[in-house]
Amino acid sequence: MDTALGITRPGSVIGYVGVPHGSEFPVQAMFYRNKGVQGGPAPARHYLPELLDDVLEGRINPGCVLDFQTDLDGVAEAYAGMDERRAIKSLLRVGAV
Repeated sequence: MDTALGITRPGSVIGYVGVPHGSEFPVQAMFYRNKGVQGGPAPARHYLPELLDDVLEGRINPGCVLDFQTDLDGVAEAYAGMDERRAIKSLLRVGAV
């Protein structure tokens, strides 16, 4: 978010999906440079039922987003990895695969 605010031209609007973390909006600087910010929620759960089977069966490659896989025993490590920025998103495999 800091980079986006720093490189946009006056009159620009920055769009984002989800909640930006670790960034505060410099309201005064944005006001005087006529920069805007608009965003909204990411309805990812809406698409899960439709896409999960395709990901698990290998028909869709989620790329580098799901970069940590574990089972139930590794859930704590998965959360720690995301918190420490060692993982972007974790895939939890339960049962026979």
